[in-house]
Amino acid sequence: MDRLSNTVRPYAWGSTTAIPELLGIDPTGEPQAEMWMGAHPGAPSRLTRIAAEQPLTDIIAADPERELGPATVAKFGPRLPFLLKLLAAGAPLSLQVHPDLAQAKRGYEDEERRSVPIDAPHRTYKDANHKPELICALTPFDGLCGFRRPSEAAEAMAALGVDSLKPYVDLLGAHPEEAALREVLTAILTADPAEMAETVTAAATAAERLGGAHAPYARIAHHFPGDPGVIAAMLLNYVQLQPGEALFLGAGVPHAYLGGLGVEIMANSDNVLRCGLTPKHIDVPELLSIVRFEATDPGILRPEASPSGEELYETPVDEFRLSRFDLSPGAAPVDLTRSTPQILLCTAGAPRVGTLDLAPGASVFVPSGETVEASGTGTLFRATVVA
Repeated sequence: MDRLSNTVRPYAWGSTTAIPELLGIDPTGEPQAEMWMGAHPGAPSRLTRIAAEQPLTDIIAADPERELGPATVAKFGPRLPFLLKLLAAGAPLSLQVHPDLAQAKRGYEDEERRSVPIDAPHRTYKDANHKPELICALTPFDGLCGFRRPSEAAEAMAALGVDSLKPYVDLLGAHPEEAALREVLTAILTADPAEMAETVTAAATAAERLGGAHAPYARIAHHFPGDPGVIAAMLLNYVQLQPGEALFLGAGVPHAYLGGLGVEIMANSDNVLRCGLTPKHIDVPELLSIVRFEATDPGILRPEASPSGEELYETPVDEFRLSRFDLSPGAAPVDLTRSTPQILLCTAGAPRVGTLDLAPGASVFVPSGETVEASGTGTLFRATVVA
């Protein structure tokens, strides 16, 4: 078991205060968006073995079966299949969607065949993996997740009283659900940029005046003036999570995080197709082939408790398994030993894991099969795999 040293990514949308407050350090004034815990090649965690600090990627590569366990290697290959993060959104992230595994393989192979540079701004597929993800709120957290019913989106747009939105309102009421959502999103993303910018400005002014359920769109437009994603966002469910609640984002589901601090876990992939709220490239034809055009309930998750005290967030994927433990003073130590690799993250209190005392924001990597117990007071999140 090893304490991890993790990289904080300074993306522009990040909060300047949330992660420093959790870590108990002074803010720098710069955005601190994500703290990565895992073996992603872009920013692998580091740990000390035999007095020398090494990236977790190198530790795993040197002996995958020892670190990950034979079952994990057999199922996912010689790599840690998940990435754990602290995510602190001070402004909206891009409106986005992720491919399923077959779509990712097809898209990656196509771009490789066409020799599209992996770092090209118009490159869509950075790897051949899918990217399901789960976000669990540590503070009140709001976001957009999945399409709402076309009638609800039409009502929200019509209430703004913006003439240039009327064609979208009409389309939402003129077709079956899937066709209506597809046609309207296509129309929004292919509209004349100058005309769309005027529509967004008018819609943002009206949303600010109306407030209430329209207030989130005014806030989004404040960060992304003139962006068609502001109108596309009105097609989606607006979700407010309370601490401990979570959202699962599967393939094809459009979503965006708007604000708050949470624990995020995902399959180890960089495949993102953007729909708006971004200056980056949007591949509209590929995006439309990936998006699932169906209205869905966002499905807020609450953890299921077990007799052991583990509270599990159930998801339909094997690459990651997220749970938490609320430890109480005087209680018997909790056995956390598993045959799969684990990252344990403290988000509150001062628990003791093995021989290590943890503070909020501290994390450890536990190799497959290593005996580990937790005691003391605090909250621990456990990230592992289903193998």
